[in-house]
Amino acid sequence: MSSRWTRWLLASGAVRHPDDAASIGTVLLSLFLVAPPEGWHAWGRQARRFFPHVDFDRLRLSDALRIVLQCLWLLLVRRPGEARHGLDLRQVLPRERRRWSERRHLEGALRLYWLRFKAWAVRRFPALLDRSRLRGSVEHAALHPFWDHWLASYACYALAVLLAVVCITTPFDIASQALFVVLLLAMALWVRRVPGPVPTLILVVFSITVSTRYIWWRATSTINDDTMANLIAGVVLLCAELYAWVVLLLGFFQTSWMLRRKVVALPADPGLWPSVDVFIPTYNEPLRVLKPTIYAAQALDWPKDKLNVYILDDGSREEVRRFAEEIGVGYLIREQHNHAKAGNINHALTLTDGEFVAIFDCDHIPTRSFLQVTMGGFLGDEKLALVQTPHHFFSPDPFERNLNSFRKVPNENELFYGRVQDGNDLWNATFFCGSCAVLRRGPLEEIGGIAVETVTEDAHTSLKLHRRGYRSAYLNLVQAAGLATESLSAHIGQRIRWARGMTQIFRTDNPLFGKGLSLAQRICYSNAMLHFLYGIPRTVFLTAPLAFLLLHAYTIYAPAMAIVLYVLPHMIFATITNSRMHGQFRRSYWGEIYETVLAWYITLPTTIALLFPKLGKFNVTAKGGLVEESYFDWNITKPYLVLLSLNLLGLLAGGYRLVTGPNDELGTVLVNMAWTGYNLFLLGAALAVAKESRQVRVTHRVHARLPLTLHLPDGKCLPCHSSDYSEGGMAIVMPHAVKLAPDTPLHVSLRRSGRSFAFPCLTVFTKGNRLSLRFSALSRQQEMDLVQCTFGRADAWLRDEARAHEGTPMHGLRDIFRLGRDGFRLLITQALDYLDPLPSRLLVLVHRLATLLPRQRAPHTIQGKP
Repeated sequence: MSSRWTRWLLASGAVRHPDDAASIGTVLLSLFLVAPPEGWHAWGRQARRFFPHVDFDRLRLSDALRIVLQCLWLLLVRRPGEARHGLDLRQVLPRERRRWSERRHLEGALRLYWLRFKAWAVRRFPALLDRSRLRGSVEHAALHPFWDHWLASYACYALAVLLAVVCITTPFDIASQALFVVLLLAMALWVRRVPGPVPTLILVVFSITVSTRYIWWRATSTINDDTMANLIAGVVLLCAELYAWVVLLLGFFQTSWMLRRKVVALPADPGLWPSVDVFIPTYNEPLRVLKPTIYAAQALDWPKDKLNVYILDDGSREEVRRFAEEIGVGYLIREQHNHAKAGNINHALTLTDGEFVAIFDCDHIPTRSFLQVTMGGFLGDEKLALVQTPHHFFSPDPFERNLNSFRKVPNENELFYGRVQDGNDLWNATFFCGSCAVLRRGPLEEIGGIAVETVTEDAHTSLKLHRRGYRSAYLNLVQAAGLATESLSAHIGQRIRWARGMTQIFRTDNPLFGKGLSLAQRICYSNAMLHFLYGIPRTVFLTAPLAFLLLHAYTIYAPAMAIVLYVLPHMIFATITNSRMHGQFRRSYWGEIYETVLAWYITLPTTIALLFPKLGKFNVTAKGGLVEESYFDWNITKPYLVLLSLNLLGLLAGGYRLVTGPNDELGTVLVNMAWTGYNLFLLGAALAVAKESRQVRVTHRVHARLPLTLHLPDGKCLPCHSSDYSEGGMAIVMPHAVKLAPDTPLHVSLRRSGRSFAFPCLTVFTKGNRLSLRFSALSRQQEMDLVQCTFGRADAWLRDEARAHEGTPMHGLRDIFRLGRDGFRLLITQALDYLDPLPSRLLVLVHRLATLLPRQRAPHTIQGKP
């Protein structure tokens, strides 16, 4: 803490010792100005001197309010010291005064005037401000029993609720609403520049206030019931907005604070480590997809006598059985293939006896450190039943491949595994995700094994464990990586299964009801399930402005300026807050692209699941496929084309209304046209995703810099490093250019655990000092060693975990307009390609019609008669 701050606190009588000034100053700076280099937990340890009963790892909103009130208590409600009456601002804050005079900085000016006012008040009213009857020391003030009493929390809650109700329900005219929005937005833009988690909570409060005020205004002032069309249009849009508002509030609660759990070390004696069964369920995936996962599972750093790897083959394939025998892993099959993956795992539970079960999808390749990272927590907590790690993909999903955004823009899953699961972990609500997880066998058997009542057996299993009082943990460390879906149709099919399954859980085992869950767990599970009901609301948002433009029905019955002053702040504050919280894991507005692509397809399955939760079956997501030729998926785009046509028609109708409509409706027409234009760009982005890019690699490349040795045909060795690798080949960078003919036999050596492993290969091409190789004639042992030296390294995916924050939501908005423009261009190009052979097609059609028409037969004669 700076000496200037210490001198000021000592001179003002706020504290009596320099150490106290340093401690409370660090707390205040961390709360409101700049987080210290050591991070949140470092200053939290120091802050516990003044706030001993606040758990800074699980800080709640009431705790944050209490800290703010205590800081105000420490600085304002105290016994003034002798030197306080003679406070001289020119001596206390000369640097602030000079900075203000030189830069005219508003913040410095306000601070200077505030200190000047405090000094004047102390000199002018010393008796009035004397609080000698209160406890004089900072320690006694901070540790006052009032702060430990349950009334303190409820008082903070009541104060917050009272302020929120006043801000939300007070009616404003247009000018007052504009002033309110401008002041709050100015504060939000300043707060978002401040590092640390508490400013994020402040933004959350701002966003909740503005959004709730908007919903209150919509429900009380904007529904027009003079005609049935107006009433239906207004109520339908309001219901969609209420859904979005509820999901927004639940999402803030779920992700506003993250636990960031650390790895728990294992005992030094491996004899104390438990036995683990590794289950790898498979159905119809190619053996080339399964092999790397099996090889990496065999190399897990765990005592070999306590590690058993099993292939759970629900396809009962002979080649998989032979492969399992050759490499020495267990092979389990079953006669009745009921309940899909869940039934497959439950059958394996009856045939094995390990204390713990690790589960990997057949395409998820674990690193060798997986068990050492995940198992430590189990040994220290007998009630811990689940440890989940992130799902990471080293191949692009359809969005990333078709939009050329792989490793440039966070994919759809990163928000869940990067932020949501960490927030769930804070509330002991970590979801089991079906793979890359370890479960304790005892609790799993206690609930009857993996849940089979729904098609999302993983989340339902964790819900059952939490109902029994067991705990879960989430380690945000990538310890396995797999393959993403190859096509948009397969991706949509996977999301349909997720949406149907979560809706089934919501109907059959609703987390809001029943025993065993805390309030926070109920909220986390409910938010996850309600999220998948966005199909109908998203469709409403894509068509809502058409009610006015085409049917002249008012969805929001209010002046255009009032709509702007209520709707835009609601959207802006939500975007700013979500960007602050999630900008590292999802670009702003990209969630709307995902929802636009999927909304039409999940609407019917989720609706059926709500009405008939027993319907629907598990569908396996295909992995390891190829896209041999680029093509435009017209079947997928049919609903987008329908919505696009309707919005284009609405835009034309809006132009007609601008010319012929009354003047008092011009603002409303412009607002609805702007909304329609935004929807058009979203639909254009959906069309851009539907262009399937060519994917012919059987094995996907992973970019990584690995040290290696290249053995040339003449016996020389070159120290090199890789630029990328796969199961089939490698690209390396040499220290200097070497001319090698194609198909030249070479060897590449990689190191693992102090040993060197050589792999035969052939050159593909050379370009300068870059060399492309393909592995050739690898033995079974060499295939295993290659996977363990590359995909199975403990640090294999550490580089991929780092993500830069998006910085500003404007980047995401530019992405929307760019992708929408590309989608329109693509649609025009595909339409022209389709129409190019139209004349020849018309000729063929005319010829076919001509062959179907009845021909007039010539009159014929019978012998002897005409």
